[in-house]
Amino acid sequence: MAESRAGFVALLGPPNVGKSSLLNALLGQRLAIVSPRPQTTRSRILGILPRGDAQILFLDTPGRHDGTKTLNATLNAIVDEAARDCDVALLLVDSTRGWSGIHDELLRALSSKSAALVVVETKTDLPAARTGLPIPEALASGVVRVSARRKTGLEALLDAIVAKLPASPPLYGEDELTDRPVRWLCAELIREAAMRLLDEELPHSIAVQLHSYEESDPRLVRICADLLVERESQKRIVVGQGGRQIKQIGIRAREAIEAFIERRVHLELFVKVDPRWSQSARRMAELGYH
Repeated sequence: MAESRAGFVALLGPPNVGKSSLLNALLGQRLAIVSPRPQTTRSRILGILPRGDAQILFLDTPGRHDGTKTLNATLNAIVDEAARDCDVALLLVDSTRGWSGIHDELLRALSSKSAALVVVETKTDLPAARTGLPIPEALASGVVRVSARRKTGLEALLDAIVAKLPASPPLYGEDELTDRPVRWLCAELIREAAMRLLDEELPHSIAVQLHSYEESDPRLVRICADLLVERESQKRIVVGQGGRQIKQIGIRAREAIEAFIERRVHLELFVKVDPRWSQSARRMAELGYH
């Protein structure tokens, strides 16, 4: 009988390197939100994948980045915690952009840890993808190339991960997918809809707070949430002329939530100005960014 393995696997790298897309592809389910904007991921997201006699506990993390605001520090602290606590670190390199100073920072941080390391080249299906990226020589021989969109290289990556996991019984139940509650995941889907529809800079100033998630009616889930912005001028943009923008955000978010929970949804969205939400560690913890 094969030895049982289980452990935490952190997805690490700069912003927009494809961590959340890779997590969703590996799980075969849409757990983490994805957008072209940097800093889409604002929290540590656990995704649980059984594979033979192994249980892989993926930790999706924000992109490691420079910045001096409280939000930047909070996101980087999440990255540091995942790197410190994981059994296997996946260091993701965008094959269209290559190795960066952020990778050097993460590599230095990981050098003092006991975690095993796998370098993963992402987005290999894109026309701009390059082979033979300049990666530190000591790591180059073990690089795994993947495409989350085309689902290529995923089996080889999973084999490489399982081989490095510690011997352990399963750490979560066999039917569990994540440790995040459904209402938090629904709030993330609302934020994803907003990020995809709004102007270039505005998404960084937006957060979502769910006020109610009512499922007493077996035919319908009722959700009420606030879109938080930092200024009145941002509120006007999110609402849009005649309320058209917030209506489009609501339609897209409702469709995404219905597909996720497989039930009909009645969604009410409001826009609220909260000038200091991104400057308060306590407020960010209340929103689930911790």
